[in-house]
Amino acid sequence: MRDGQPSQTARQAAAYRAIHQTLERGAIFKDEFALRILDAETAASLSEIARDDSVRPMRLFIAARSRFSEDTIENCVARGVRQVVVLGAGLDTFSLRNPYADLGLRVFEVDYPAMQVWKRDRIKAVGLSEPPSLVFAPIDFERDSLAEGLTRVGFVVDEPAFFQWLGVVPYLTKHAVWSTLKFISELPQAAVVFDYAEPFENYPAERRASIVATAERAAARGEPWLSLFEPIELHHLLHGVGFNVVEDLGASEIAQHYYGILGRGIALGPGAHIVRARQRVN
Repeated sequence: MRDGQPSQTARQAAAYRAIHQTLERGAIFKDEFALRILDAETAASLSEIARDDSVRPMRLFIAARSRFSEDTIENCVARGVRQVVVLGAGLDTFSLRNPYADLGLRVFEVDYPAMQVWKRDRIKAVGLSEPPSLVFAPIDFERDSLAEGLTRVGFVVDEPAFFQWLGVVPYLTKHAVWSTLKFISELPQAAVVFDYAEPFENYPAERRASIVATAERAAARGEPWLSLFEPIELHHLLHGVGFNVVEDLGASEIAQHYYGILGRGIALGPGAHIVRARQRVN
């Protein structure tokens, strides 16, 4: 993101979540605040974005990754987790919808300081309140210590936690990805859900130009893609830092689990993945 400006990628993802609520009636993932929290400029663009069928695969993917993550949160809460960390939160609204607040679930949102200031302004502007269970932790993944940034705002490192890390990995260096996963894996009963993209050369020729163009647009707005992973490389990284249970959903598995008839006509193959990694509890 550009210094002092909210992330354009985060705004785009929020737009896709909002469109999913209206165009597909939240068939994959329901979010009552997805439309409400948008800024006026993004909200004004929704009709045009919705008419562009070329972004439908990404829109459904973003809905699916949120559904996958929040289903995992439900399972984690059932086994006693009371800390959720949303890394690169953007305009994600789980913290505003937190259905487990009465059980003591705290939600720590991690993001760039400028993005968090803007989001808090958005929450106030639309007449919502910051729940007592929500804690903001301003952190730059490339420069700041995640451990220090979280403990500074009350995160307890010796208690179980779940980490949601969506739409962030491609924008970080591989060292930042490794250090973040290593920190998470060293926590007790740690679990994380995140997404990643395969290298451009893995895409078939007819899709490669489109994905390269997407990356070029991101770079032009100051948010270049820095890390793409071969699945086997990513799995080795996860096992290397201490995760011993890894579930990796590629395009076909994601479509099978979540899309139904909404996935008609979507090309499947190499591309974006959703991963859940955790430590095996004996």
